Amino acid sequence: MNAESADSGDDQIFNRVASGDRRAFHVIVSRYRPRLLRFTQRSFGDPGLADDLVQETFIAIYAARGTYDPRFAFSTWIWTVHFNVCRRERRRRMSLARTMAGAIDLFRSRVTAAPSPSEELEQRERAAELRELLDRLPAAQADAIRLRFFAELPFDQVAAAMNSSVSGAKVRVRKGLQALSGWISRSESLDLLEAMLPESGEGRTT
Repeated sequence: MNAESADSGDDQIFNRVASGDRRAFHVIVSRYRPRLLRFTQRSFGDPGLADDLVQETFIAIYAARGTYDPRFAFSTWIWTVHFNVCRRERRRRMSLARTMAGAIDLFRSRVTAAPSPSEELEQRERAAELRELLDRLPAAQADAIRLRFFAELPFDQVAAAMNSSVSGAKVRVRKGLQALSGWISRSESLDLLEAMLPESGEGRTT
């Protein structure tokens, strides 16, 4: 099943949710919760907080079920809602001058064996470094990078979530990556950018 047909199925299922079908809502939760959790954990580095924010998103879309416009892809709508939930949380944390708890797990394991303690420490240090660098970027650039690489959304959905044009989303990502590369050495830059990319064959080209 391609992405478009899967989206059409989600649209139809959520229309049933809008009609009061709770079973249909459970289907939506099972389909989207894993990806929303991965994105949020990588963004905040706190599994407990990620679970709370994802739950808040599902509560929000259920409460707004009557406002969903089926002319637009359901996946874009739910990601837009979740992005706004995360953005509010980020602003709240910044207002309290608190740093993001934990480290963003950006590294996709290439082997099945668990990393050694020293490898795990190095991964956490690199994740913390990249998290701090992202926090130095303008908010729009950092958010665009998180949506593109952490959530692995195509640029059209990044643009929709950020209420911008596709070209604007691409510019934000490009400028953000250029800034990151300028702050670290070439070798470290390649390592960090490689860690952000999906596994071979999983990347999105849209």
